[in-house]
Amino acid sequence: MLSVINSATTLGIDGVIIKVEADISIGLQNFSIVGLPEASVKESKTRVQSAVKNSGFDIPPKKITINLAPADLKKDGTKFDLPIAIAILYALQNVREERLGETVIIGELSLTGELRTVKSVLPIAVETRDRGFKYLLLPEKNAPEASVVDNISVIPVSNLAQAISWLNKETEINYDRENNCIIRDSETEYPEDFRDVKGQEHAKRALEIAASGGHNIIMVGPPGSGKTMLARRLRTILPPMNFNESLETTKIYSVMGLLKTGISLIRNRPFRSPHHTISDVGLIGGGSIPKPGEVSVSHNGILFLDELPEFSKSVLEVLRQPMEDREVTISRALLSITYPANFMLVAAMNPCPCGYLGDPNHKCLCSYPTIQKYRTRISGPLLDRIDIHIDVPPVQYSELSSQREGEPSSRIRERVIRARQIQEERFRKHSNIYCNSQMTTRLIRKYCPLNSEAQELIRNAMEKLHMSARAHDRIIKLARTIADIEESEKIEARHIAEAIQYRTLDRNQFN
Repeated sequence: MLSVINSATTLGIDGVIIKVEADISIGLQNFSIVGLPEASVKESKTRVQSAVKNSGFDIPPKKITINLAPADLKKDGTKFDLPIAIAILYALQNVREERLGETVIIGELSLTGELRTVKSVLPIAVETRDRGFKYLLLPEKNAPEASVVDNISVIPVSNLAQAISWLNKETEINYDRENNCIIRDSETEYPEDFRDVKGQEHAKRALEIAASGGHNIIMVGPPGSGKTMLARRLRTILPPMNFNESLETTKIYSVMGLLKTGISLIRNRPFRSPHHTISDVGLIGGGSIPKPGEVSVSHNGILFLDELPEFSKSVLEVLRQPMEDREVTISRALLSITYPANFMLVAAMNPCPCGYLGDPNHKCLCSYPTIQKYRTRISGPLLDRIDIHIDVPPVQYSELSSQREGEPSSRIRERVIRARQIQEERFRKHSNIYCNSQMTTRLIRKYCPLNSEAQELIRNAMEKLHMSARAHDRIIKLARTIADIEESEKIEARHIAEAIQYRTLDRNQFN
């Protein structure tokens, strides 16, 4: 007998409905799975056989063929265990048909028939709703994640026997969505706050501008000057994520298996800080079955690269495309997948290998060629894509010992939100443009007119500092953000002057 069950997997960060077909026929005893299954899917036949037997059902010694359609899409993971088991039991007439046609089924089986959690539940729940299915049958611990999606009924089960009992309408399962939808991190649960930072007013101002316009930033300073401390507090002043941003971010975490058990939706912006030994694939994404990299896990948040020159040159160069396009496309022979990668790059580096160049309290031991070699690990094209370059000097003892608290993140965040609201209103007619850093050349000409004084100032800077055309546009974008913080409609010369100060690492200084 032939049976067909609805299941699902993911392609990128989107769900895909998979038809699990089971055929049981007379012949030599055999259990085979076809449809481009990976090793974890092929191994499911052993788990399914034991789970079915230990749940009180019998599989006859016949030829069993399982097909996962569409057959040209690779299938991985353990989420097909439960639908394969149910497909076999339906073919053996142990499961009734009434609910199967309107139900999507996922779950990993243990040898005893208990259900274990699986990854990628949120994008599967979204696809289940969008394809018009009524129910999503899944492991009990995955239910809070799926409960974020409206207009589907989440059916959590703890074992195979309970799943079959519900499908046969022998028991009813009513899931309390409201009391079980757990949202991770309220907007006030950040452990860091800018009030803890002593001194560094210039760096705080630069970070406020970066947050207000979504600009990338690099901080240069000796060890212990507070670069990492400042970077970790940047997300505390970013605007809160809206529901669509939270949903997209949570889908990425769900696909990667990074979503904590019982968590429904991520509300705090991601902060990712990969080690400098990370590979190209780890940063950008990829693999035989493509998975998102750190640039996508940082989507709608911050990617912090500490000790930037220590990253391999190939890793740094692959950053250039996602920084411009805000997405990553991974192409393979059989498919091409695009992951979102709209992140703020925050980088930190020492001024030289020993770290003490320009530090009045320590003597630099590096030779000039050594310093040049160290700095040139960061290419000009990459540096051009970083809007803000600032020096972070050592903090004086008088500031460290001061009992006066710095300005709290909540107050800075209010100014950032006001500036972002101005930008949202400005770009409301332009799709996929939400902040100044995303402006194209055409939008710069439209929204960033300069008076004669400002034009003369930027012309002199371009000629004397030998800046690139990209740096020219970055300066104007920064000036637009500075004007927005001041709620000024026009870009004045003082805004341009401040923006120019944030280009201290332009390429001519490395030569």
